Amino acid sequence: MAKKINYLLGKGERLTEQIKYVSSGGPKEFPYTFTESKNRLIPMLNEAVVKMNELPAEACPNDYAVAMITLNPEFIAKSYFPTDLLRSIGLESIGSRTKQIVPSKKSKGRKPEKAGTTELFVCGTRGSFNKWLNEFPNWKEGNNALDQIVEIEEISFPEAKAKIKGNLSKEGKTVFEVVLHMNESLAEAVHLRNFKNYLLALGVDVNFDRRFYAGGLCFLQVTASPDMAENISRFTLIRTIRKMPELRLLKPIIRSVVKKDVKIEIPDIMSLDSSIKTAIFDGGIPDDHPIGKWVDSYEFEGMGEADDDLLFHGVGVTSAFLFGHIDPSKGLSRPFSDVDHYRILEDVPGSDPYELFEVLDRITSVLNSNDYDFINISLGPRLPIEDNDIHAWTAVLDDYLSNGKTLMTVAVGNDGEGDIELGLNRIQVPSDCVNALSIGACDNNGVGWNRALYSSVGPGRSPGLIKPDLVDFGGTTEKPFNILASNSSLQLAQVAGTSFSAPAVLRLGAGIKAHFGTSLNSLAIKTLLIHCSESSDHSIIETGWGRVARNIEDIVVCDDSIVRVVFQGKISASKFMRSPIPLPLNTLEGKVNIKATLCYATAVDPHHPDNYTRSGLEVVFRPHADKRNKPAAGKPLSLHAKSKSFFGKTKKNYQSEDELRRDAFKWENCVHSSNKFLGSSLKDPVFDIHYNARMEGRNNKSNIELSYALVITVEAPKVPDLYDQVVRRYATKLEQFKPVIEIPLKIK
Repeated sequence: MAKKINYLLGKGERLTEQIKYVSSGGPKEFPYTFTESKNRLIPMLNEAVVKMNELPAEACPNDYAVAMITLNPEFIAKSYFPTDLLRSIGLESIGSRTKQIVPSKKSKGRKPEKAGTTELFVCGTRGSFNKWLNEFPNWKEGNNALDQIVEIEEISFPEAKAKIKGNLSKEGKTVFEVVLHMNESLAEAVHLRNFKNYLLALGVDVNFDRRFYAGGLCFLQVTASPDMAENISRFTLIRTIRKMPELRLLKPIIRSVVKKDVKIEIPDIMSLDSSIKTAIFDGGIPDDHPIGKWVDSYEFEGMGEADDDLLFHGVGVTSAFLFGHIDPSKGLSRPFSDVDHYRILEDVPGSDPYELFEVLDRITSVLNSNDYDFINISLGPRLPIEDNDIHAWTAVLDDYLSNGKTLMTVAVGNDGEGDIELGLNRIQVPSDCVNALSIGACDNNGVGWNRALYSSVGPGRSPGLIKPDLVDFGGTTEKPFNILASNSSLQLAQVAGTSFSAPAVLRLGAGIKAHFGTSLNSLAIKTLLIHCSESSDHSIIETGWGRVARNIEDIVVCDDSIVRVVFQGKISASKFMRSPIPLPLNTLEGKVNIKATLCYATAVDPHHPDNYTRSGLEVVFRPHADKRNKPAAGKPLSLHAKSKSFFGKTKKNYQSEDELRRDAFKWENCVHSSNKFLGSSLKDPVFDIHYNARMEGRNNKSNIELSYALVITVEAPKVPDLYDQVVRRYATKLEQFKPVIEIPLKIK
């Protein structure tokens, strides 16, 4: 008799219900009075207006100028956004960034201390700024719009030099990457033409044929001498200018071909599920390579012959997706899906200063005309992420992934041993995509693993703080990662790098989809990969949520004392959803471990890095249905059970918006945690989930639905039939995910 297999349970969304919450909280206290704010801000505004009036007319298209407004740290929540104030004085917020400041005052007489806040880019005509300055001294308290000045800490004008990032060469022509505050409709209609005229007046050649728009930003390439950078930056709509980063192909840390007598047999079989659509953007596949049995190779018109190094990398990355780390004693395992491999590199990276935009243009041309289940990218700009700027690669890819229909893995880079003080060891663009899985490398495929020293580290930007998301074996000098070599004789090559750990993780995701078909969407697969990762004592900055599971069985099969449930659903903005944690009716014996992971894909605002994600899910854990907080005198008993910290790091009753961003991951689109409880402390536990929507840092009241995936695992070692008890209790709602194709569960 075959042994019973406890597959993970699905349809958890059938258990959820919408609930009502009553808003609480008293009136807001302010650090400054209206009069104090006016007296503080008038000199700042005067200085900013003087500087913008000194700009030549050509630098201010249609008389537009950009200034900076820094919010007091107590007013960075979306509900405090000074929309009415800006509208009343004829200004518009066109972007923001984070800033660390020590405010002059705090409310309630508290001592000022360093805190994170939001610095707004505000745009309007110089006439509007001058009008504000002239009328400001006569403002009276009591106007709802004008009263919002108490939320402002500073007003300033951005200096041209401050817009220049990084070091510039001293001589010769330089290709600059220029980022402007400019959305596509406005750019094409007005401002792009004005910027061209401004550059021509400076004697700079103009060619904007290849440009990218993301949110309220326009990314351009401009060729000029380095000494022109400051003059170019005086154009008021410029946000950032830097030397165009080189393209990085994540070259293997080691590379060697195994001796010729070690050869691999190519199995004469199709991939397990040819309906799965997978794309790899890389260096190409030789026409005669045997791997072509499962690969459709594409090139772009006008490309020359591929370089041998590029082909080696392209074959290696594709081999890692198809077969993982190859054990020559076991041969090649059956691929889970076929691959569309796009050769997007024409020359060895670094040889063409314009290649970064050219390559991104090739990627977007594919994405705009194809829908893929899985994508891998093991290349990108040679640029560690920056906290205050979103790169074009990140913005464009995040926008594509925002519908949650595609799982993309991105290698974080091999610069983990770079200068820590300069941040050169941080993850590389575009692995800061919040909607992608950013993959680092560990040094071992078995027990006792650590981060591979070369693997770039976090943290990511906030939101998107936990980067890398996961690590997987990527090889080391002592224990290389085995791939197929790029020659046609089926030799093995030994390599190391995050280029290979990233597609290896994607392979596991494709294996889950091949196993369960359409029962699990891409968002649920991403959530399962994070949920079932192996945690460790390593810093989350180095290894993210942990090392990805070793095989499919660890993800989709439960022991008798473990139950794992998948929720796949939608939640409406401003609504509260109650999600029960499935347990038996009776009280559980001993200690119980509850692990939960919640992920969602989100639209993004690249021009607001500190408010990058447009969606946020706040989660409240209520462990015992019968326990309530003691009400204040004369107040009714609380409608909902007492809450307990689950995902947040802090247990304080009150958290500022800054603390929520840093500690409770309020706007992070993936949260994951595991906590132990006594079985007697649990009765019908639930997660109450509230969907917050924002746009460009402001409250967004439109009725938007957000797709989410939630995975909950309950483990009770002293309850040997926990799985069966849960199945019986929820027999009419939860369903087992049964495999649509029988495949070996254990994969290497």
